[in-house]
Amino acid sequence: MEIVEGIGIGIAALLAALVILFIRRAVFTRTGGIIRLSVRVTTVLDGRGWSPGFGRFIGDELRWYRMFSFALRPKRVLSRKELVVERRRLPEGQEQLSMPADWIILRCTSHHAPVEIAMARSTVTGFLSWLEAAPPGAASPRLASSQDWPAA
Repeated sequence: MEIVEGIGIGIAALLAALVILFIRRAVFTRTGGIIRLSVRVTTVLDGRGWSPGFGRFIGDELRWYRMFSFALRPKRVLSRKELVVERRRLPEGQEQLSMPADWIILRCTSHHAPVEIAMARSTVTGFLSWLEAAPPGAASPRLASSQDWPAA
């Protein structure tokens, strides 16, 4: 009987964890301003280290939440005032296997450190518009020269 009870408790805990994940995601997506976004959390291995999640625009911040996490707080916060897009590129090598074909990778620098983010091609336009929508005089250096960017 103890084995059956242990299995039952394990299954109940697993179901509870799944319910919490779905409720967390539903709460965030219900409020709007959500985009699918992957962030490169480590650069130890070339082409690896991407973590899927979603971003939420709140004022001058883009808050990134891991997709498979119980945390209610964002894992990273990118401030529009400190964020500069250095370059834009298509996924290469191993990255092509881990993200959808129509995604673009943006290499950005912020006050803290460089960061690479990946999002759908259609989302990039909205992200760049949000980035450029800073108060007058604050948005001029936000985007690097777009000559080396792949065509949209």
